Amino acid sequence: MSRLRFNTTREVFETFPSAAEVILTPPTTEPPLAFLGRLVMGPAPMEAVGFCAFVLPRREAVWWALQAVRGMQPPGQQDPGLAAAEAWVREPGDRTRFDALKLAQTGDRARPGTWVAWAAGYSGGSMVESHGVPCPPDLTAKMARIAVLNAINRLSARDREGALRASVEACIRLAKDETGKG
Repeated sequence: MSRLRFNTTREVFETFPSAAEVILTPPTTEPPLAFLGRLVMGPAPMEAVGFCAFVLPRREAVWWALQAVRGMQPPGQQDPGLAAAEAWVREPGDRTRFDALKLAQTGDRARPGTWVAWAAGYSGGSMVESHGVPCPPDLTAKMARIAVLNAINRLSARDREGALRASVEACIRLAKDETGKG
């Protein structure tokens, strides 16, 4: 069963108008995964990363970004942002979400994992623990996109294409419900 809530690419852009700011390929009525496949093979394949972030539900977008970033890091590297985001994915609630948000606020913005923590922290509810300031619905996607692009851009030029394709393939597997959180 698919995790996608959109039947067409156009529905993604209608739900998230800000997607058009980072995905310049015009939306169509084709299914989202077909559009994604076209993006990754097209003239601006990095747009596919943005589309992955917007097409997935928030929790899945955080999981996707965390797995993509983790897959691009050197073996054994610990990243507190990724750990905080993973805690939220495994136990989505305000406590773990605010833990991720606090870590993101004090984290190193040069690290992709900090942006994954932002994605988890902005996944819903209030942006401020002490009072209700609703999270805009597109912030998780924006932060997940930044995290994955940040990780890709840290790689050598020869490794970037493979990392991009692996990230998109992970999104497709997750969208098709071929992999779970765990």
